[in-house]
Amino acid sequence: MNLKHFIYFTICCFVFTSCNSTDDGNGSIETPEYHEYISAVDISSWPEIETSNPTFYDAYGNTVGFITQLKSNGVNTVRLRLWVNPLSKHSGFDEVKTFATQLRTAGFKIWLSVHYSDNWADPEHQNIPESWQGLSFSELKEEVGIYTKMIVQELQPEYIQIGNEINLGFLLPQGDINTNYTQFKSLMETAITSVRNYSSESKIIFHFAGLEHADWFFGQVNDLDYDIIGLSYYPIWHGKSLTTLQNTMASLSSKYDKDIVIAETAYPFTLDWNDWTNNIVGQDNQLITTYPATPEGQLDFVNKIKTIAKDVERGIGFCYWGAELIAWKGDEATDGSPWENQAIFDFNNKALPVLEAFLVE
Repeated sequence: MNLKHFIYFTICCFVFTSCNSTDDGNGSIETPEYHEYISAVDISSWPEIETSNPTFYDAYGNTVGFITQLKSNGVNTVRLRLWVNPLSKHSGFDEVKTFATQLRTAGFKIWLSVHYSDNWADPEHQNIPESWQGLSFSELKEEVGIYTKMIVQELQPEYIQIGNEINLGFLLPQGDINTNYTQFKSLMETAITSVRNYSSESKIIFHFAGLEHADWFFGQVNDLDYDIIGLSYYPIWHGKSLTTLQNTMASLSSKYDKDIVIAETAYPFTLDWNDWTNNIVGQDNQLITTYPATPEGQLDFVNKIKTIAKDVERGIGFCYWGAELIAWKGDEATDGSPWENQAIFDFNNKALPVLEAFLVE
């Protein structure tokens, strides 16, 4: 760098700092925290699907790598579920660690959805892992602390959920938010402490499914130490008003002074199926009328979700759930994918237009 360039660089840095910093009233300068917009996919089943050796194609019919195609289309974060001791070993710690390492090498940020269960955790299922059952409450708290410490030390995720869709709490019945609120809060605090002590850069997300009762839930956890409100939003379960979604996000983030992200969403590109497994979304009455189940309708829906998340003052992004869930077990499988009509590749594994929505301007 010569003298001319040095002077120019110094002036630019001064101007940038002056324009982007504020005086806190005590003479010190505060620089607003920068948040990269989260353009994420949840592809937790990819390690299992990959073993079937599917071939993927871009929009022009060229053979592409699945992960490469995500990256080249603007996905910057990958969300992965983590189960304590799953029977199949899929979504267990070893698989998630290996996959997360590969993803980080490819340039993705890692978002962990920690279920604190051996299987699916959601509003209807929050089962204590088998190896933790029968423990006293103090012993269960200790396991939560040890387990969370291991996760964050080993994986150092950029984002971490304490539980998945914890509308009613987690580790039920001991962590039931309604009947054992004090214990629920204590379990949450134990996990939070492990994150803060062993992964200081990780942002903590509290994840609630839907819009109804979200204000009540975040009021219950308002004095806990977390960073981001996360909401699941699927029209089939959480209402078909995108205006309500936007208003709810704006209200929650303002009232509780938190950044907010759409932690899960998805939409079909067709109502047909590509295997013999019943799809979760398969009827017109499950759709938003203005967004038909077509490739263009899927793209328009996700573009709208992206716009909503950007228009809310403290909205920081969205995550598309099940992006990878093609019918990987074959077209006659009865235990295959219930989601292949909501994946981001079509029934021929060709990239759908929805991938365009992940590019962040």
